[in-house]
Amino acid sequence: MLRRFVTNIFKPKFLYRWIVKSKAKECKGKLSVNGFCTVNNNTYLGYNVNFNGIKITGKGRCVIGDNFHSGTNCQIMTDYHNYDAGICVPYDNTVIVRDVTIGDNVWIGNNVIILPGVTLGEGCVIQAGSVVVSDIEPCAVAGGHPAKVFKMRDLEHYNKLKEQKRFF
Repeated sequence: MLRRFVTNIFKPKFLYRWIVKSKAKECKGKLSVNGFCTVNNNTYLGYNVNFNGIKITGKGRCVIGDNFHSGTNCQIMTDYHNYDAGICVPYDNTVIVRDVTIGDNVWIGNNVIILPGVTLGEGCVIQAGSVVVSDIEPCAVAGGHPAKVFKMRDLEHYNKLKEQKRFF
């Protein structure tokens, strides 16, 4: 038993998963971590979360729903420096905390950055290379910098797959 544990601990996926699970405040289960990832200690993970190289930083709360998938080199920030009302320029040592909420069945592509205070609605897709600065509505497909909705998913098809529990 110990030999299997020692053998597994040196496998990167096992180690990456252990790092995320030990740091996150909550993990409902079935977590897949396929690349180096970091999360803050105020991260709540749903069921069937799939990370491929994500960095969640800041003091704010980050809630990720069920059946989430991320590409590589993604970032989620939950706070930012006070640049407006601070006592120094360009910013001072205080931070402004804004929670990030990601609904169920969301997929974000490679190199996506999500800024503090954003909510991604259920079933939305964020195109690779996007910077999300404001909320994205459920089942929207968005991309760009700043990310804008350019298409909506087929709701009838989406709801049919969801009803059949066809989750990847």
